[in-house]
Amino acid sequence: MIPMTLRQTIKGLALGAAALLAVVATPLAAATDDDSFFTHLHTEKAMANVTVSPGRAGPVEITIQLETTDEAPLTAKAVSVTLADMQTGKKLAPVEASRDGDEGWRVKVAQLTPGRWMLGLGISISEADHVSVESPILIK
Repeated sequence: MIPMTLRQTIKGLALGAAALLAVVATPLAAATDDDSFFTHLHTEKAMANVTVSPGRAGPVEITIQLETTDEAPLTAKAVSVTLADMQTGKKLAPVEASRDGDEGWRVKVAQLTPGRWMLGLGISISEADHVSVESPILIK
């Protein structure tokens, strides 16, 4: 039988390791079976579930689902998307997303080249409340 203080110490170490992994993990988009990429971005005011499809060179479609930090749907006035090639520094012009239903947003980008890109979102929650967040993505 493990003494209570040792058991508490082991439990605390396990929780600490899990928290450290959550902080250290990069927000680089994850590949899915259909060749799309998914990433979750969050700030103190908003969260976004972003899918880049397909996740390879050429034209792509970016879909965005917004949520509050309580995971409730977030109604925004506007969403803009920026993309910058992390190797060359080339930045594409910001693109305004169009509404896709009550909670979603959609953007089509004509041409992405292979490599690491920085995806940025500008979320206008109200006239006075604007949130910016970015995440690296990998285009094959």
